[in-house]
Amino acid sequence: MTSRPRAAALALAAALLAGCAPGGQGGSEGSADPPPPSASSSAPSTSAPVTPAPSTPPPTGEAGDALAVLATLPVKGRAPRAGYDRERFGPAWADVDGNGCDTRNDVLQRDLATFVVRPGSQGCVVASGELRDPYSGRTIAFERGPDTSSAVQVDHVVALSDAWQTGAQAWDTAERTAFANDPLNLLAVDGPLNQAKGDADAATWLPPVRSFRCPYVARQIAVKASYGLWVKPAERDAMAEVLAGCPGEPLPEAGVPPVLDPGAEPPADLDERGPAEPDGPVPDGPDPEVLPPEDQAEAPLPPEPDDEVFFENCAAARAAGAAPLRAGGPGYAARLDRDGDGVACE
Repeated sequence: MTSRPRAAALALAAALLAGCAPGGQGGSEGSADPPPPSASSSAPSTSAPVTPAPSTPPPTGEAGDALAVLATLPVKGRAPRAGYDRERFGPAWADVDGNGCDTRNDVLQRDLATFVVRPGSQGCVVASGELRDPYSGRTIAFERGPDTSSAVQVDHVVALSDAWQTGAQAWDTAERTAFANDPLNLLAVDGPLNQAKGDADAATWLPPVRSFRCPYVARQIAVKASYGLWVKPAERDAMAEVLAGCPGEPLPEAGVPPVLDPGAEPPADLDERGPAEPDGPVPDGPDPEVLPPEDQAEAPLPPEPDDEVFFENCAAARAAGAAPLRAGGPGYAARLDRDGDGVACE
């Protein structure tokens, strides 16, 4: 895989330490980036582990707090979503670090307050546990199974679709696979809230628990800085507004689980209002940062219930808006359930 994320982060670190970081209105990425993949690009073979790109955080200290690093990120409108496919980011939850355990179980073991592993799984598969959810403030019991696993999901803090529209189209599949499995960009969270968030950025979605908004935005900034992704104007402004309330907010580390304020409580109206909206008004009408509708991929409607639904692969299930698939439900097939927990195409 390429070394572009590491090179971008090291260049950023050098600029900050030299006191000559670029301004907030960044330009395009360097010409050394690999060309966008062709439509025929395919996911890498799962027979050999993909070595993840190291999550090289920007420098720590006064020059490296989240707000300072935000000022160094390029600012541009989003690229077309056309061509995006989850499978362009490699197989879901690959064992990229070669430790014998897939990424999802690695993250569950990192983020759950307590957990029990399935006997005979070589200490890998999390069978049950308890999550102190950073997004909702709830304590959620996790139990692996067809009807229960989805209560706790692993969120890409910077959504794969958002990454696709802010620079990842220029990467090769191995680099996108590393990004999709980087623990810096992953959090175990409340499943329904993760579904509600979708591929939203900080301009359109923030965690309902206000005390976690600063660490959440700081993690997005750390990810984008490490991988050379850009931010959209409204996204940059929303991040700056959040961080204005927590000067000096540090950047997170990939191997450290998120810490929720012990006094944080679920918002009283969480269930009634759904996912939290950013502070301040959200403009009506078309998003001025989005390219014309003809250049965007439309989200398909979910299929009508049908016991005979068949999907050739998870990409087809996602394209139909049917994922995730649950055992006993339309379209579920054991061959699509990579970890055998009864939930396929997660």
